[in-house]
Amino acid sequence: MRIVIALGGNALLRRGEKPDAAIQLAHLVSAAPALAKIAAEHELVLVHGNGPQVGLLALESIADPSLSRSYPLSDLVAETQGMIGYWLQQALANAGLVHPIVALVSQTVVAADDPGFNSPTKFIGTGYAEDKAHQLAKRNNWSIRRDGNSWRRVVASPRPQRIVELDAAEILLQNQTTVILAGGGGVPVIEGPHGLTGVEAVVDKDYVAALIATQLKADLLVMLTDVPAVYVDYGTASERPLHDITIADLDDLAFPPGSMGPKVAAARQFVTETPGRAAIGSLDDTTAVLAGSAGTQLSRS
Repeated sequence: MRIVIALGGNALLRRGEKPDAAIQLAHLVSAAPALAKIAAEHELVLVHGNGPQVGLLALESIADPSLSRSYPLSDLVAETQGMIGYWLQQALANAGLVHPIVALVSQTVVAADDPGFNSPTKFIGTGYAEDKAHQLAKRNNWSIRRDGNSWRRVVASPRPQRIVELDAAEILLQNQTTVILAGGGGVPVIEGPHGLTGVEAVVDKDYVAALIATQLKADLLVMLTDVPAVYVDYGTASERPLHDITIADLDDLAFPPGSMGPKVAAARQFVTETPGRAAIGSLDDTTAVLAGSAGTQLSRS
């Protein structure tokens, strides 16, 4: 099969954990054997999130007194592609994958007039207590929003239109290469009269993964995160997980726009536009989610 797996940035760094490299690497080392086995048996594209990581780099850039201005988010997304891509390459190889593994610095074209620029929804960075978050927001001119029990920065998240390096990824897949593509949703760029230009945004990696899976004609789209399934009424006394569902089952359900909402919408988009199946589940349950015995499994009917 041809499989696209989206790894959430929060799957590499769980809620409440310090953003230390060693902690994130430990999560990848734990997940790598299952991912390596999939890559050995199938054509695999990995799309990783970068919300906690790019938020950390942005905070460091803002606080650096040697800079006349902080680095734009597009540049920081490219930095996280290199860092997390390297971690994945090393973890998969150390887990026994003998096929080539390539991490592509990838650009995602978005529309300059996308309404997402006017309504920030994408969480980046770590979580803070409400008072601390409001202090940081005032000091740094951030938009913030509640995320579970904490508050986090939110930034613009325009919808992806195309992946510039998609054709290169296709060639690599045909030559038994595992591809790490559009990390962090891809470096957000717009097309202008003089070519491509980076913009201040972070594209949602789940929408990007669905676009990649559709255009590469994948058989399966899997989104791995830090929760075991999609929940209705998550965080309340009445919460319940969804297991085997169809597109029609989603009609009367709503999910948070900055977290699970994009995953469900991306899964729905892929299943609607292709004959494939989509699944959402925990990084700890990778093998079972892929097999259809864990997580939320979405099919057309």
